[in-house]
Amino acid sequence: MPHPTMSPDHVAVITGGASGIGLAAAMRFAASGMKVCVADVSANSLKDAATKLSSVAPGGADSIMTETVDVSRFEDLVKLESAVQQRFGGADVLMNNAGIQPGSQMFGPRENWQRILGVNLWGIINGTHAFVPRMIERGRDGLIINTGSKQGITTPPGDPAYNVSKAGVKAFTEALQHELRNTPGCRLSAHLLIPGFVFTGLTARGRAEKPASAWTAEQTIDFMIERLDAGDFYILCPDNDVPRQLDERRILWAASDIVENRPALSRWHPDYADAFAAFVKNT
Repeated sequence: MPHPTMSPDHVAVITGGASGIGLAAAMRFAASGMKVCVADVSANSLKDAATKLSSVAPGGADSIMTETVDVSRFEDLVKLESAVQQRFGGADVLMNNAGIQPGSQMFGPRENWQRILGVNLWGIINGTHAFVPRMIERGRDGLIINTGSKQGITTPPGDPAYNVSKAGVKAFTEALQHELRNTPGCRLSAHLLIPGFVFTGLTARGRAEKPASAWTAEQTIDFMIERLDAGDFYILCPDNDVPRQLDERRILWAASDIVENRPALSRWHPDYADAFAAFVKNT
């Protein structure tokens, strides 16, 4: 059974909701009878999403709203929150999902760093600050779901700006959940969605067909809903290539770099290749 907050006539707001994981979530929420607001930067994508969502929502188009939003701009999120209040009376589920991964280099253009951090990290901070205070005031059960990444935990070399943004999302969401559970009368909980390899426009990289190793966005949302119902904070998703046990060993090794005083990112250091391989096998 889905989490009780995901019930008919409750309201879900999803940023980055016009495609990929965000649209898959919106489709599930709409089909369950929830009122759904999807926000995205692409007006054309939002138009297509609205048609799809209206076709599965029991209430049709009356249950669906879309807004063109740049999540890196706090004022856009404030306007979105006000629009949701006026249309649906407020939010019960906030899914801060908007994200980009154009690639980055340590000494690459500063504009790339600023845009990645603006969307991936500040977008989640902005969405939380715009929506959550009023969600607390309403005194209703509610969920905040922030989309993170395994790259924000194991921080592999090759895309430092993305890693930094998603590491920030992890730290922010942990702090948010601590704040919520220590706020008197608050009936909200925060959760960190950590997808595996999911075939979306963000990860397709020119491929038209889903690789066998990837999950679909719909599989990821099915898993998310299952784990929300179980009360998980860390929703660590597997895929068709990497089981949870392997993720756990990779995460433990990364944390042990500090405890063992190994070189930074020792998993990719040639002197530790054999030790890491042996550690992974010891499951």
